[in-house]
Amino acid sequence: MTTSPPSAVPEAMAVAVSANLPVLLWGAPGTGKTSSVLALGEALGLPVEIVVGSIREPTDFSGLPVLREGGTWFAPPRWAERLARHGTGLLFLDELTTAPPAVQAAMLRVVLERTVGDLALPPEVRIVAAANPPQQAADGWNLSAPLANRLVHLNWQVRAADVADGFTTGFAVPDLGRKDPPGAAEVARARALVGAFLRVRPELVLAVPAGPDQAGRAWPSPRTWEMAARAVAACEHGGVRDEVLAELVLGAVGEAAGFELLSWLRNLDLPDPRSLLAGDDVPLPGRVDRLHAVLGAVVAHVLADGGREPWERAWTVVARASRTAPDVAASAARSLAAARPAGATLPHAMLDLAPVLRAAGLLQ
Repeated sequence: MTTSPPSAVPEAMAVAVSANLPVLLWGAPGTGKTSSVLALGEALGLPVEIVVGSIREPTDFSGLPVLREGGTWFAPPRWAERLARHGTGLLFLDELTTAPPAVQAAMLRVVLERTVGDLALPPEVRIVAAANPPQQAADGWNLSAPLANRLVHLNWQVRAADVADGFTTGFAVPDLGRKDPPGAAEVARARALVGAFLRVRPELVLAVPAGPDQAGRAWPSPRTWEMAARAVAACEHGGVRDEVLAELVLGAVGEAAGFELLSWLRNLDLPDPRSLLAGDDVPLPGRVDRLHAVLGAVVAHVLADGGREPWERAWTVVARASRTAPDVAASAARSLAAARPAGATLPHAMLDLAPVLRAAGLLQ
């Protein structure tokens, strides 16, 4: 008898929380969303504050105006003060689709900027939300497009085998290989990859759905592409399975755009930036989109390192690319020139790049 692999959604939620990506769980009532979030918070050592949208007022998120030292202070509620005092934690926004539009509007700065009234929550505060589909929620509302576009959407599904095992041995929390977030270099590399993809498919940069139902779920925008890039970095950092990456990417930018990015990433087969910088005889890809991705990864590696030697060696790689794709090389040259480390000398390879540098506006 074979057993099916566990659902990727709980693991995707755990990866999103560890990477500090705001995530929304969509599912029917009574399917264990709240208990799973509480168990994850306990496993990660994070205090959890539960805020139910249906019983809150806009001032619970925008702050209550009070007089303070001759001016107006937008006082935060107690749950925000407790999170600020801890310095970390997990804010669980439950029953999101029962929150009326005015409350949803007040939540925008909380989700995106971690700001409640005049109180800035610590950056280490994670945000998880849960919602029933509007037709299953008591007095349900569609999620507003601005709020939906600030969250990674995951479809919470219940499988009979998981429930049966949970009743017998307890409901398991995903065992993450790494609980720390990806580093700056990993995020920069993922952003370079996503940027290279969007050069090929510029029409996917922004695609706002026409109907309110679709606008209340995942759709592509510059903000959600940034979340998709951070999800790619977090999945590579944690070494998770492909199904988890798919859940997070589709949950950030929607199915149509997400499947295209996943297919493109799967077929990249790029050389390691470190091998290129070391001067190894590694061929550069001929396709323009792959070359953009390679040079973006090289620049991201150099910027994260911050040293003089990698910066100087990167110009040799850019010079190689300029022989076949000067426009691609010019883009990388602009990024490198703007990040010249103190004391770095101009390498000899830059002499071969004079036409490219002139085209990039770096030479008169």
